[in-house]
Amino acid sequence: MTTRRQFVQSAASFAALGAFPHTTFAQALDAVKIINGFPAGGTADATSRRVGDKIGGTAYAKNAAVVENKPGAGGRIACEVVKAAPADGSTLLLTPYSCTAIYPHIYKNLSYDPFKDLVPVSIAAVMTHALTVGPLVPASVRTVKDYLAWAKANPGQANYGSPAAGSTPHFLAALLGINNGVDLKHVPYRGSLPAVADMIGGTLASTSTPTGDALANHKAGKVRILATSGAQRTPFTPEVATFAEQGFADLTTEEWFGFYAPARTPANVIANANAAINAALKDKTVIDSLALMGLVAQGSTAAEMDRSQKEENVRWGPLVKKIGFTAES
Repeated sequence: MTTRRQFVQSAASFAALGAFPHTTFAQALDAVKIINGFPAGGTADATSRRVGDKIGGTAYAKNAAVVENKPGAGGRIACEVVKAAPADGSTLLLTPYSCTAIYPHIYKNLSYDPFKDLVPVSIAAVMTHALTVGPLVPASVRTVKDYLAWAKANPGQANYGSPAAGSTPHFLAALLGINNGVDLKHVPYRGSLPAVADMIGGTLASTSTPTGDALANHKAGKVRILATSGAQRTPFTPEVATFAEQGFADLTTEEWFGFYAPARTPANVIANANAAINAALKDKTVIDSLALMGLVAQGSTAAEMDRSQKEENVRWGPLVKKIGFTAES
């Protein structure tokens, strides 16, 4: 598996933001709502709130955005809400790309079409994922190979939690088990934080989650991050080797959170939203606060986000087939 960085562009990408011909012609909205499909306190929530706080006073919005969490169904509920929202820019979706690029391969009856019901606005943040173990796993387990050996020797305890069935972290751990002949049992949660809490409490052996959702507890010594999924070590856990460094290059991937609007939202409104979001992502307070959650603030043009979503959709198709996971929505 290779990391996709087509959306990581030079400063020229951001210069293109000023090229929208109608950016100033849409009247600023009085109120904007950001919907995300995960619980308060996690990485999706943090991204929504940090960016939402900064979009007021722009050509897009007069006031800071109001954030609403709609957790459940792996983020699909939030996608459904935004699909049905007015196409006037007053409602945005903040979601990881798993909900739009991967779910079409999983759910035969997906209640929204990511390519027809939602329109990309901007990437917001890039993250890696982490394999983390808690006190149920012996302290001698320090690497991925150690973990696989322990899991093989302790099949009754060899489970991992993820933020949702069908999420990227779910599939990374599933591939780890499949590719190495180890039966790792998946336990889906409604977001990462409940899984991390159970891991700390000793009822769950491990988690596969966004790195930021395990970061604070790793630094506090309550859990141990064994590997991260980026092409390089994250600046947040420089002491932790990547999967690739440990001999598991097939698990190299990064994921982004992105903002979407309902389909048929006017192009000039999308342009204004894009400009406001990218300006927020350049604010030092936003950059620093997202870093605390293991996130790299990273904007894009709408076209770059659209291209990346389509590429990830193509890439994940055969991987989902290999994992063999399907579900009814």
